Order: sequence, then structure tokens, then C-alpha cells
Amino acid sequence: MTRLPAPLATGLLYAAFAVLATIANLGTQRLVLAGTEGALPPAQALILAMFFGTAAGLILKYILDKRWIFHDTSRGLAAHSRRFGLYTVMGLVTTLIFWVTEYTFWHFGQTDTAREAGAILGLAIGYVVKYSLDRRYVFTTTGQTA
Repeated sequence: MTRLPAPLATGLLYAAFAVLATIANLGTQRLVLAGTEGALPPAQALILAMFFGTAAGLILKYILDKRWIFHDTSRGLAAHSRRFGLYTVMGLVTTLIFWVTEYTFWHFGQTDTAREAGAILGLAIGYVVKYSLDRRYVFTTTGQTA
């Protein structure tokens, strides 16, 4: 059996993790939206849902990326705090892409389908940008133990 070239294997794995994080994100959003239905105006409920969904996707994606994409074996609170902090900061840029796209689709479509289509598009664009940022600024000393 032939192995995939490392860059292709990494790209496919990264895409699979992006899909898992997207599912976690949108699943969390659905839970929040269902739990706030009627209790908050729709725009406020959406913002709350987007916040919690983003947090769920961010944490899952960090755990998967750290180990399987960037092969970072660093340990300890200091190493994790530094890396997760940088990972989150890089995610702020890409989160803006995602949120603006999702909110814009919802604003003009006013349906869950439009909102989720915008979310998927925004997340896909954001993850492509995020990989480059993470590789360049976050996981710069991979494989080292702290």
C-alpha cells in the first residue's frame, strides 16, 4: 500500500479536523439557539450562540491540531497557556471572517439554512488562513517538551 505524501496527508487531516470543529461549533450553536428561543431577541441569541459555538470549535481544534497537525509534544501549564493564547489570538482574525460571513448570510436570508451556509463558508475560509498563521506564529518549536 502506498502512503500519501506528508503534505497531502497533513492537508487531509487538517480538513477532517476542520469539519469536526465545524460540527462542534454548529452543534453548540443549535443547542444555544434552542435554549434561548423566545427568551432573547433573535440577533442577541445568534451572537450568544456564535460565541459558545466558537469556543467549542476552538478548544477541539486546538487539541487536534497541537497533537496531529503540528506534532507539538510540549507539556505543562506554561507551554499550554502560551500556545493556546497564541492560537486564540490567531483565531481572532479568522473568527471575524467567520462571524461576519455567518451573520451576513443570516441577515439577508433570515433562515437557519442561510446562517449555516454562511457559517460553513466563513469557517472554511478562516481555517485556510488560520493554518498559515498557526504554522508561522504558534507552533514554531514543535516536538519540544517544556
